[in-house]
Amino acid sequence: MKKKTREQDIYYFDSREQEDTVLCASMLRQMIGEIMLQENRKGVLLFCIGTDRSTGDSLGPLIGHKLKSSGVEDGSVQIVGTLDCPVHAMNLEQAVFMVRRCYPDHVIVAVDASVGQSEHVGCITLGKGALRPGLGVSKQLQAVGDIFITGIVGGYGNYDPLMLQSVRLSVVMRMADYICASVRQALHQDVRSFCRRVF
Repeated sequence: MKKKTREQDIYYFDSREQEDTVLCASMLRQMIGEIMLQENRKGVLLFCIGTDRSTGDSLGPLIGHKLKSSGVEDGSVQIVGTLDCPVHAMNLEQAVFMVRRCYPDHVIVAVDASVGQSEHVGCITLGKGALRPGLGVSKQLQAVGDIFITGIVGGYGNYDPLMLQSVRLSVVMRMADYICASVRQALHQDVRSFCRRVF
């Protein structure tokens, strides 16, 4: 599998190739910068979707927890969705409403677990556009985000929600570490200072 492929502006990264976090971070930083310049945004909000009650679906809140604990959050960077306060199907609509009301000038980076082709399990996807949570398990939930990051935890062919319970925790943790490293590099203090100077 290639370390990075491009299909309809969706980039794939193999989470086993931890050195690729530099490339993933660079592309994420560029996407954020483009939206900030084009739409006069002044901050970044990481919107981490999922629940701690399912191994496969815990990727989002696990990433939110790890990033919050690492001190990424400050005046220009906010995090919604953690292990303590997850955003999931039951409260997604209220969380989206709150974010749009409280952070209208932030670039929203939506993070979630997803399903894909079997050979892509364990890969990270990155792209511009809204994320549609729940499609992989036949749920129609509200779209959210300007940029999306997903970790592929299962194959398309299995729409059984119980599939998410059988995902190996080691795979979820590896993808969470990869995404967290990429986000931390993309939101390095120098970049945040630059954004504050520009706006």
